[in-house]
Amino acid sequence: MAAGALLEAGLARVLFYPTLLYTVFRGKVPGRAHRDWYHRIDPTVLLGALPLRGMTRRLVEDENVRGVITMNEEYETRFLCNSAKEWRKAGVEQLRLSTVDMTGVPTLANLQKGVQFALKYQALGQCVYVHCKAGRSRSATMVVYNWSPEEAVRAITKIRSHIHIRSGQLEVLKEFHKEITAGAAKDKTGHTSQT
Repeated sequence: MAAGALLEAGLARVLFYPTLLYTVFRGKVPGRAHRDWYHRIDPTVLLGALPLRGMTRRLVEDENVRGVITMNEEYETRFLCNSAKEWRKAGVEQLRLSTVDMTGVPTLANLQKGVQFALKYQALGQCVYVHCKAGRSRSATMVVYNWSPEEAVRAITKIRSHIHIRSGQLEVLKEFHKEITAGAAKDKTGHTSQT
């Protein structure tokens, strides 16, 4: 890992709990400063902050969540959230796609894994909770699979106004969208073009 990436990962660790406390505060404060912990983006996907252990019953029973996409690194969920084993006991499958907080960009491979995971639960008529620490950036990047990146940001912002897609994340979304569009064109014609 390059020195800059190590520094960014270290800074994310140092700032994790202070920024998590800020997220909790915004979830509790009344009025215009309030931010809901999660939002339903479509019939399948809920986008939100860390699914704290106390939320498990609500997510499973009230929201029909059977899949969880965790965009956090392991240290972020170790003490406050269900482990993969605890999720399984609740009848929920967890997919962890570790991405560094604040500066991380999900890989194309992880975007593909996450989309396939969500589509599996969509086909079953069940829901997926996609999260990072605050449900603003890493997890919002994962939720854009139905639209072009620009359409996705506009649509999701109408539902969860405090999302923040960073430039590096937008670039990987554009690359992912280009790949999806090329795949759809291939499926329609039944063949690929030769280069």
